[in-house]
Amino acid sequence: MAEHEIRKGLVGVVADTTGVSKVDPETNSLLYRGYPVQELAATQSVEAVAHLLWHGELPSDAELAELRRVERAHRALDDRVRAAIDLVPLDAHPMDDVRTAVSVIGAIGTAGSQNVMDAVGSPEENLARSLELFAALPAIVAYGQRRRRGLEPVAAREDLDYAAHFLWLTFEEEPDPIVVDAFSRSMVLYAEHSFNASTFTGRVIASTLSDLYSAVVGAIGALKGPLHGGANEAVLHVLEEIGDASRVESWLDDALAEKRKIMGFGHRVYKRGDSRVPTMKAALDSLVEHYDRPDVAELTEALETAFVERKGIYPNLDYPSGPAYRLMGFDTATFTPLFVAARIVGWTAHIMEQQASNALIRPLSAYDGPAERHIEGYVPDAAEREAAERPEEAAGA
Repeated sequence: MAEHEIRKGLVGVVADTTGVSKVDPETNSLLYRGYPVQELAATQSVEAVAHLLWHGELPSDAELAELRRVERAHRALDDRVRAAIDLVPLDAHPMDDVRTAVSVIGAIGTAGSQNVMDAVGSPEENLARSLELFAALPAIVAYGQRRRRGLEPVAAREDLDYAAHFLWLTFEEEPDPIVVDAFSRSMVLYAEHSFNASTFTGRVIASTLSDLYSAVVGAIGALKGPLHGGANEAVLHVLEEIGDASRVESWLDDALAEKRKIMGFGHRVYKRGDSRVPTMKAALDSLVEHYDRPDVAELTEALETAFVERKGIYPNLDYPSGPAYRLMGFDTATFTPLFVAARIVGWTAHIMEQQASNALIRPLSAYDGPAERHIEGYVPDAAEREAAERPEEAAGA
């Protein structure tokens, strides 16, 4: 009989407290600092939500103006960062661009540190680092897509809000307000989601007193996985594989018979459907109408209806966001980097929260390997024999 209860995937394990966000089981709503995310997406800019997650309250007009002033001053991509991105092969995944760029920004930001403790930074320094990454990521993501298309980078501007400027950097054209609104809502919806895999990764790294940049690089690595951030890409691949609403039933027959995991449906936290979906679905509907693409709506609705009827599992945020990003003009491989650009706010809020009340995150494991055994003929020396008599000291390493 097992000595300990094992929760694979840490299902149901409460690791710590947080004031950043929660899913309210009564309303099934995701709350950022107490505010339902759908209300924030409908009424607040991406910059205002960033302030909320970092500081705990929505900004005053003066606070928002100051955040925007600093963010716009850091929009241009450092030449050293662009040079590092250029070293990433064009056939590598764009998430490799993002991971590399953030690592280089971190090396620049912590240059001159005499030891690893110097790189940890004060709360004020880490807030400044968070804002710097928030400002730089649109240029990183946009450049990644443009260079894969053989296009030159676009110069940063200071006369556009965050969402409109992100689209400008990517497509070099002033976006329609309908597209800006849909994109802004998606960034707000993706900004934070409690102790998900990437956020928890960042907090684990921060708990070792590593620097904020290292924690973010680790979080990016976690987000790359198709069971986490990569799911929004997988949704688009599924829709492209089906091709047309008329093929949904036959495709689903085959997929279920093959026991394929169909991305974009289900969520470990939400038991009554992802509360973010209606807001993103409305944004997708506005884009379908704007671009006159009823075929997209027909396909997504047909697959959702069929899957819910058969499995009783509802879509998560990745399901409407994938086709929405495609309609905007983003390449499928850029979807997860867009997730990074949004989630950087939540990650850094959690990293700073971890640093403010830190305890090293170091869980135990239940060993199920071979019993102790020895190399034939080996004779331990005196120091080993002495250490073997103090096993409790070794166990604390």
